[in-house]
Amino acid sequence: MADLIIRNGTLVDGTGAPRRRADIAVVGDRIVAVGDVAAHEPATREIDATGLVVTPGWVDIHTHYDGQVTWDPDLAPSSINGVTSIVMGNCGVGFAPARPDKHEWLIELLEGVEDIPGTALAEGLSWGWESFDEYLDVLDGLEWTVDVGAQMPHAALRTYVMGERGADHQSVATPDEIETMCRLTESAVRNGALGFTTSRTWAHRTSTGESIGTLKATADEVVGVAQGLNRAGAGVIQLISDAYQSGDDELVARELDLLGRIVDEVGRPMSFTVQQNDETPNRWRELVARIDEWSTRGADVRAQVAVRPIGVLLGLSATANPLRRCPTYARLHDLPVEERVAHLADPATRADIIAEHAEVRVRDFPALIHGGFDRMYPLTDPLDYEPTPEDSVAGLAAAEGVDPVEKMYDLMLADDGAQLLYMPLMNYANGNLDDVREMILSEHSMFGLSDAGAHCNIISDGTFPTTAITHWTRDRDRGERIDLEFIVHQQTQRTAAHVGWHDRGVIAPGYLADINLIDHDRLALRPPRLIDDLPAGGTRLMQPADGYVATIKRGVVTAENGTLTGERPGRLQRGAQPAPA
Repeated sequence: MADLIIRNGTLVDGTGAPRRRADIAVVGDRIVAVGDVAAHEPATREIDATGLVVTPGWVDIHTHYDGQVTWDPDLAPSSINGVTSIVMGNCGVGFAPARPDKHEWLIELLEGVEDIPGTALAEGLSWGWESFDEYLDVLDGLEWTVDVGAQMPHAALRTYVMGERGADHQSVATPDEIETMCRLTESAVRNGALGFTTSRTWAHRTSTGESIGTLKATADEVVGVAQGLNRAGAGVIQLISDAYQSGDDELVARELDLLGRIVDEVGRPMSFTVQQNDETPNRWRELVARIDEWSTRGADVRAQVAVRPIGVLLGLSATANPLRRCPTYARLHDLPVEERVAHLADPATRADIIAEHAEVRVRDFPALIHGGFDRMYPLTDPLDYEPTPEDSVAGLAAAEGVDPVEKMYDLMLADDGAQLLYMPLMNYANGNLDDVREMILSEHSMFGLSDAGAHCNIISDGTFPTTAITHWTRDRDRGERIDLEFIVHQQTQRTAAHVGWHDRGVIAPGYLADINLIDHDRLALRPPRLIDDLPAGGTRLMQPADGYVATIKRGVVTAENGTLTGERPGRLQRGAQPAPA
C-alpha cells in the first residue's frame, strides 16, 4: 500500500528529459513507482495533479541560514518557494568552529558580510558548540521543513586557529597553522561537512568595516587547507573572488592562477561566483573560458550563476535609502515608518529634502544609491526582473516631465512607505538579461547565489528558483526563453549532484520523495515585504509565491498553496548521499 499517490500530473523529472504524463507512488520517504499506477492501487492519500507540473524539489546550494537553522525550523522563504534541500556555510562565513571569546566577532562578520541583524543573531543563536564537528552534532538534533547541509567556512576556521591574527587579512598563516586548518577541515568532512568555502572579495567586511580575514590568504594557505578534502576523500570547494568584477588584470590573473592550483593540486569538485558588472561587462566570459579549459583536462568546475540581476532594494523600510544622506531626512530616520511618512508628506519637509539631495556629494556605491535614477525601478506587481529604461525612475520622470528626485521621493512614500525600488547591480550591464541567458546555458554553469537567509533588509534573492521558472520558461518578452525541462534540471539534479547528493533531484523509483506540484500558469512571486519576525524584533524581507500547489519533503506535505503545514521532516545531511541502488 502506498502512502501517497500523485495522479495525472505532467512530469518534468529533473534529468532534462522531455515532460510526460505520469503517476507517482510514494512509500515512506521514497518514490517507489513512476508511470501508470493502477487506479485500484490503495494509498493513504491521493493527489490529483491534472493540469499541474510535477517536479523534484529545488536544491539550493548557496544559502546563509547558518545561524537561523538553530532557531527557525521553517526556513522561509526557501520552504515556501519549492526548495526542499539547502546548503549553507558558503563564501567562507559561518558560526563554526567558534571559540567562546569569538562569538561577538562572528556575529559582526555575518552582520557585515551578509546583512543579518546582529541583535537577531545575538539573541537567536543557541551556540552550544566550539568545533565544527560539535556544530554538526547540535544540528543533528534539529528538524526543519527542508534538508540541510553545512560546509566548513574559512573565515571562522582561520580565526579559530590563528586567533586575532586570523581576522586580519594582512596576516600570513604559518605552515603549522595551515596544517592545523587542514586537519580540522579533514575532520569536519569525515564527520559530514559537505566541503570547504572561502571568500576573496573586498565587498565582504564585518559590521565595523574590517575586511574579511581570508581576503588575501596566500595560495599556499587556501590550497593547503583544501587538502583536507583530499585526505578525507570527499567534499567540494566553493568560493567567491573579485576575479569576476575587478578591472585589475594582474589581480584577475593571480586569482585564476590560484583556482588553477586548486584544480591541479586538490582536484575536488569546485564552484565559484560568476556575475557581470558594469565596469568589466565581459570579464565573466573570460572566467567561463578558463573553466572550459580546466574541464577539458577532466576537472569538475562550475560557474555559480544567478537567474536574474543581483540587485538591492531601496526604501524607507530597507537598509538602503536614497534619502539617507539628506540632513532633514537623517533627523527623521529613526522614527517608525508611518511617522516618517507623515513628516515626509509635509510640503515644507519635502522641499527641504529635495533641495538637500542636490547638495549631497558622495562617491562610488553610495552615489549610485543616492542618485542612480536610471538604475532604480519601482517594484511592480506582477514583478518584472527585466525592466526597460522607460520603467526606471529616470524614465518615468521624463515621461511625466518632472525631476527624477521628485519622482523618486513620491515613489518612496507610496503604499504608506512600503514601496520598494529595485536597483540591479550585477548582471544588467546592457539593460537586459541576454548575457544572463548565455551564462545559464553555459555547459559548465550551475544555479547558485540565492544567498537565502542573508541580506535580510536589502536583497530578496532566496526566491531565485521561482524566478527561474516564471521568467525564463513563461514570461520573458525581451528575448528568447529557455525550456522548462532545462531550468528544472539546473536547480534539481545538477545542483544536488555537484555536492554529492545523488539521492534527490530526480523523480524516479528509489529517490527521495521531494516533489513540487506547480500550477505553471499561475506561478508568480509576490513583491517582497519587510517583516519583523527575527529574534529581538529583527526585520527581514519575505517574498511568498502563488502557484505552488504542494511541496512534499520526504513524502510529507510541508506546504500547500503557499502555506506551511507545520510538518518538519527535514534533517541534517552529513556528507554525500548515494544514488538509489
